[in-house]
Amino acid sequence: MNKSLCFSSMALLVFVFFAGNRSYGQPYMGKPFADSLHHGVQTIPGKLQCALYDLGGEGVAYHDSDGINQGSGKLNPADGTYLNEFRLKEGVDISYTKFREPAIDNNAYNLVMPLKDELYVGWTAPGEWVKYTVLVKEAGTYTLGMMYTANQGGKISISINDMDKTGLVNIPSTYVKDDPIQWRQWHHWNYLKDFAKVKLDKGIQIITLYTKETGQMNYGYINFTLARMN
Repeated sequence: MNKSLCFSSMALLVFVFFAGNRSYGQPYMGKPFADSLHHGVQTIPGKLQCALYDLGGEGVAYHDSDGINQGSGKLNPADGTYLNEFRLKEGVDISYTKFREPAIDNNAYNLVMPLKDELYVGWTAPGEWVKYTVLVKEAGTYTLGMMYTANQGGKISISINDMDKTGLVNIPSTYVKDDPIQWRQWHHWNYLKDFAKVKLDKGIQIITLYTKETGQMNYGYINFTLARMN
């Protein structure tokens, strides 16, 4: 099937799903992110890549405390490369894991080693959120795990179709006092296993990731593992 046609059909399905369900109020106007490397809606079970939040802009697909991407185009200079310029005109702050010497994200103080060149959402602050249109292939109860950094700890929550399904989730600190490089405290990666369980219906759903307390966390991905089918 033609990819553009497939994406258009999925966007129409998303609109019909929400427009036809008055419990969600006004129809959600975001749509799945797609570019030359990513071809639309993310699927569950599987990894929800946090940098691939929906299209739609500020107040629709995300809320960020400023309109500047602190990663793409700023920390990572706009040099024509895909990773340095990823979504640089949007307010959500995005960077990627850098394996270099001296070590950045490939450092010896990681609790779990990340993948190289993996995009992530960073510079997070309380009150910020990002939305994802996903396709759930199997209805059931899902166990959630998250790849992240949090040099001060923090709290998040996750909503499904704008209904809180996790309450406040404590994100343990990844601060390591033995690391002699202070700025690298933002690059100690960890995987938080089984931090919540949520029930998901089959089909198109909207997932929202909220930063609730502290912030200064980096979000790589949220893993949805099917624990029990409905």
